[in-house]
Amino acid sequence: MTKARIEGLLAAFPKLMTGGRQHTFVETESVRYVYQPLDKLYMLLITTKASNILEDLETLRLFSRVVPEYCAQLTEAEVLNQAFNLLFAFDEIVALGYRESVNLAQVRSFVEMDSHEEKIYQAVRQTQEREAANRMRERAKELQRERLEAAKRGAPPRSQMSFGSGFGSSTMSSASVKEPLIETPTTPARDTRPVGRSAMKLGSRGTDADSFVSRLRSEGDVAANAPVAASVAAAHDPPANIDHKDVHLRFEERLNLVAGRDGDIQNFELSGLLTLRISNEQFGKIRVHVDNKDSRSLQLQTHPNVDKEAFRSSGVIGLKQSQRPFPLHSDVGVLKWRLTHAGDDKMAPLSVNCWPSEGVNGGCDVNIEYELEQDHLSLSDVNINIPLPSSGNISLVVHQWEGSYTQKGRTLVWSVPIVNAQQKTGTLEFTVSPAVPNDFFPLNVTWTSDTSLAMLTATKVTQAEDGTPVDFSKEISFHADKYEIV
Repeated sequence: MTKARIEGLLAAFPKLMTGGRQHTFVETESVRYVYQPLDKLYMLLITTKASNILEDLETLRLFSRVVPEYCAQLTEAEVLNQAFNLLFAFDEIVALGYRESVNLAQVRSFVEMDSHEEKIYQAVRQTQEREAANRMRERAKELQRERLEAAKRGAPPRSQMSFGSGFGSSTMSSASVKEPLIETPTTPARDTRPVGRSAMKLGSRGTDADSFVSRLRSEGDVAANAPVAASVAAAHDPPANIDHKDVHLRFEERLNLVAGRDGDIQNFELSGLLTLRISNEQFGKIRVHVDNKDSRSLQLQTHPNVDKEAFRSSGVIGLKQSQRPFPLHSDVGVLKWRLTHAGDDKMAPLSVNCWPSEGVNGGCDVNIEYELEQDHLSLSDVNINIPLPSSGNISLVVHQWEGSYTQKGRTLVWSVPIVNAQQKTGTLEFTVSPAVPNDFFPLNVTWTSDTSLAMLTATKVTQAEDGTPVDFSKEISFHADKYEIV
C-alpha cells in the first residue's frame, strides 16, 4: 500500500463514524475498519474484508492493552512522545501484515530486551575497572617512591635503566629522559577481539572480559583479581545442557489454552514433536521404541518415511526402507502428536482461579489460587501475569503470597520457582484501589518444564539389523505458547 492510499483510508474513517453509535467495525467496498475507543482517541485496524474479524478483534484488544504500558495519559501528545516505543511494541504484534503468536508479557520482554546475563557481565566489568584503577594508582605510587629513593642515592630509576638497556646503552642521563609514571611492557598484549564487524551479543562475557584485561595489560598493569572476577561471572552461567550422545531424542510440547473464569476450558490444543538427531554414521540404521501410557485420545502421526505398521503394532519408529539410514547431523522430526479438548475440564496442567470482589472505597480484594492438575508434571519458573487497572494512580497492597511477586508497569507478576506433586497449590491475596473485578482479566501464565503433558516416552533404541541396544540421550521441553484465563 502506498502512503497516499493509507492517508486516504485514514481520512475517510471519521466520515464513517456517523450517528455516534458504538460499534466495533465499519466496512466499505474494499476494506474493513476495526476500532476501539481509547478515551479521546481511537485504536484503529484497517484490514481486508476477507480477514477473520475475531482474530482482528483479539489483535485490536492486544494493541489497546499495549498503549497504556507506555503512555501515562491517553492523549495525542503522549502518544507522539512515546511513538518509537509504541512502534517497537506494535512491530512485535504484527509482522508483514500477519499477527504474531505473542501476549502482552512477551511483547514487554522483547521490547525491554532485559538480560540477566548482561547485568552480571556489566557488574563484573565495573568491578574489574575499579580494581584495575586501584592497582594502577598503587603502582604509580610505588614507582614514584622508587624514583625518589633512586634520586637520593644518585642512581637512575629502574624504569630508565631498563629503557636504556633495551637499546644497548646504559649511560643515558636522567635529565634527558622524562620518566613515565607507569612502565610499558616490552611485548604487546594479544587483542582477543574478533576481526571484522560483528553484531551485538548480550551476555558474551568471556571474550569481552579477556579483551578488557588485555587492554589493561597494554596500558600498564593487570588487575590481580581479574581471574577471580571472571570465575564469579562463570559461576552465574546457566547450567550446561545435558550431554548429547550419538543418538539424541528431543520431545517438545506446546500448549495453547484459553479457560473461563469458572474453570471451563474454552480452547485446548496440545501439539508435540519427537525429533531424532544422529551424530555417528554407525547408528544411522536404528529403531526407536516408544511407549504410550496416555489414556487420552492422542492423535499420533509419523513421518511419511517411517514404517507406520510397525509403529501401530509395537510402537517402533523405523524407516520403511530398512537399508536406508537416518540423516546425520540434523534434527529429523519422526513423530507428531496432538491432543484437543474433549469436554474434560481436568485436562489443563494447571488450574488458576481468580476471585476479585469489590471492597470499600472503590477498591477490589483479589484472591488467586493455582493447583497442579496433573501429578506427573513438574513446572519450573511459573509466572502468573495479572493485569492491573490501566487508568489513574492505583494503590496495591499484597497481603499473602507464595514464591515472590513484582509489579511491572500495569501488571503484577506472581512468580513461583517450582510446582509439582509435593507443592501443588499456592495462593496470592492483594488489594487494589480504585478497581473493578474486570480489570484483573485476562490472566496469562507461563512456565518451563522438563516433563511432558502427554505420557509418551522412549524406552530404548536398538540397531535395525540385529536389535543390539544403542546408548541414547533424551530431553523434554514443555511450555505454553498461550495460557490465558479470560
